[in-house]
Amino acid sequence: MTYKNSLIMLAIVAIAGFATWMTLSYRPQNGKAFTEKNVPDTLMEGVTAIIMNKEGTLDMKIETPKMVHYTENDTTNLLQPSITLYRKSPEPWHITSRFAKATQGIDNINFWENVVISHLADEHDPFTEIQTTTLMVYPHDQKATTDAPIKLIQPNLIVNAIGMRADMNTGDINLLSQTRGEYVPNS
Repeated sequence: MTYKNSLIMLAIVAIAGFATWMTLSYRPQNGKAFTEKNVPDTLMEGVTAIIMNKEGTLDMKIETPKMVHYTENDTTNLLQPSITLYRKSPEPWHITSRFAKATQGIDNINFWENVVISHLADEHDPFTEIQTTTLMVYPHDQKATTDAPIKLIQPNLIVNAIGMRADMNTGDINLLSQTRGEYVPNS
């Protein structure tokens, strides 16, 4: 009986040793090891984040029902984001879309699907709404760019174009190509 128990114990130790060796020596076929970089490190729901500048004044507000952060490239995926960029003018710019991805913190935010950029009229600029499919925003520089088709809507005016460069601080919007405008009188 002891000889039989010893043999069983030796077999269990050998199996456990083999399983440990297999686990520790496993390398994925494609050479990519599983790392903490490609898994989320933070998930938040119902987010409202307020970002202040160095002077302590409101710079940006981010609202999203779901935000997932990844360590790799300091990347954050946002679902149905609503971002407000405050500027020197009294009226801020609002940007919404179905999806967005912020990289390197919030230095670059790429919006896509049903992107709408707007601001209410103020003493310098009329009400403006811009619709597009994709938009890259640089919040710290208050700049936005796209190479996609855009539709710019202002009172009595609708402009369609391909591509845009916008300075949200000054309100300057440069349309890149194939610009067509339509006067829409008040009814």
